[in-house]
Amino acid sequence: MSKWSACGDAGLFSALPTKAESKPRSAAHLFWVFSQLALSGFGGVLPIAEDRLVRREGWVSAQDFLETLALAQVLPGPNICNMAVMLGDRFHGTRGALAALSGLLLPPLVPVLLCAFVYSTWADSPIVAGALRAMAMAAAGLILAMSIRLSKGLKHPKSDGLIACLMLAALLVFRLPLLYALGLVGAVSLGLAWRRQDRSKD
Repeated sequence: MSKWSACGDAGLFSALPTKAESKPRSAAHLFWVFSQLALSGFGGVLPIAEDRLVRREGWVSAQDFLETLALAQVLPGPNICNMAVMLGDRFHGTRGALAALSGLLLPPLVPVLLCAFVYSTWADSPIVAGALRAMAMAAAGLILAMSIRLSKGLKHPKSDGLIACLMLAALLVFRLPLLYALGLVGAVSLGLAWRRQDRSKD
């Protein structure tokens, strides 16, 4: 397999690494990188984390990022915090997990408290309400861009895309509670994975 998987021209479909090329030098390095993620993650940290960890640092491959994110989503707690703990532990054990999580949570604490104070003072302002709506749309666009870019790293794009559509239908069309939708779609995806494993043994 080549070092890079072709994903189109520069920009949204730029090449994604198919394997990890490096790792953090120390727990302090983990703290520094996750601090930068947290402070630059306006509109959500996940799209920034994907760009930094996969394409710039090369700590994880696109496929590995997807698998770690999938596990983080079904565990209790915020996705990015779960990912920080898992990746930190992978590279530098317990110290790495604590460093990554601390870097993600501590540096933004003061700016977030200041923003909360400002919002509590100006929450009724039409300008603030309009700005928040615009930020929500920007956040949705960032997540959509990340999803499209990472879809190029899927091993089974057709069946994986079908699973994604099934989840959307369960939530948006049938309006199932999230727990029920997760159980239903998770059972289907596990069945597909089991079938692929049986085929690979034949």
